[in-house]
Amino acid sequence: MKIAMLYGAGDLRLEEHALDTADLAPGDVWVETLITAFKIGTDRGNYEGADPVPGSPEFPRWVGDSNFGVVRGVGADVMGFQVGDRVVSSMHHQSEYVAPATRLVKVPEGVHPEDGVFVNLYSLSAHCYHKAMFHPGENVAVIGLGTLGLGAVAVGPLFGGRVAAIGNSDLRLDMARKMGAHACFTSNDPDLKTNLDAFTDGHGIDLVILTANPWPAYDTSVNIVRDNGRVSIVSLLGRGEADLEFNPLSMERFYIKGISLHAISHHAEPDLFPTPGAGESSQWRHRAHLLTLMAEGRLEPKRLVTHRLHYTRINEAYEMALRREKSMMNVVFDWTDA
Repeated sequence: MKIAMLYGAGDLRLEEHALDTADLAPGDVWVETLITAFKIGTDRGNYEGADPVPGSPEFPRWVGDSNFGVVRGVGADVMGFQVGDRVVSSMHHQSEYVAPATRLVKVPEGVHPEDGVFVNLYSLSAHCYHKAMFHPGENVAVIGLGTLGLGAVAVGPLFGGRVAAIGNSDLRLDMARKMGAHACFTSNDPDLKTNLDAFTDGHGIDLVILTANPWPAYDTSVNIVRDNGRVSIVSLLGRGEADLEFNPLSMERFYIKGISLHAISHHAEPDLFPTPGAGESSQWRHRAHLLTLMAEGRLEPKRLVTHRLHYTRINEAYEMALRREKSMMNVVFDWTDA
């Protein structure tokens, strides 16, 4: 098989690796990749040499986590998958792979590959609503309009939210409108709070979804959310910036533990604490639901595909991301002739 491997900052290589598909384990599935999607923010940070995410593998390491392919073989005990099924997984930028059936999601008929390949990323966007105990009819502001942010913009109205998109690029704000944002504002607007107050008829922003890494974006989040509101943080705050003497939201203390921070005071409403969930199973439910919305034509990540590249041009995409080209949004790599 062919696979993209990162050896260090700026050192991405396409390699040939052996793959045994002749004797599948009972629970394994052999998949041939059709397309993969580029996770611009995280992979750009890895490529430019930002501090590694704790728990990530050492170099050389694989890259990518959005893979859409076709089943070419199944193990003896596999249920629910057969040869010819289309599947999506969190596997890497590679031409084919063998993985446990439990890591795959079957893609319904009617889902375009350029929609389905983004379901893992969009399920993370959906999780921002789920864990924050979102209720239909609430006002939501999404800060940061990369893939995850625009995913949050797209699913919000489908969940029953009124969504305001906040970004620093007119091009990205236009993309947010295409994906269903009810209103769009620039992050440096001196009247942002006033405009959001008008947008919500004075009720305020119930939930902020933060997908941007810079600390000023966090400052904006806590400034615009209403009293007793919530902020869902899916960004890696401070990544690529100078280290703080003490980072209260570091990867080790905050993200890896998946904790919720609640401000408790005598004037705060006693909201319910999120109940322990099934974790991974809830993420699978999100993926299945989003794929259904894609099959119905109500959710279309492919509308934001700006670049369709052959897998041999993967380095070009990483270099474009490194230059932070605002015209670059959803990127897919074609592996069909690998």
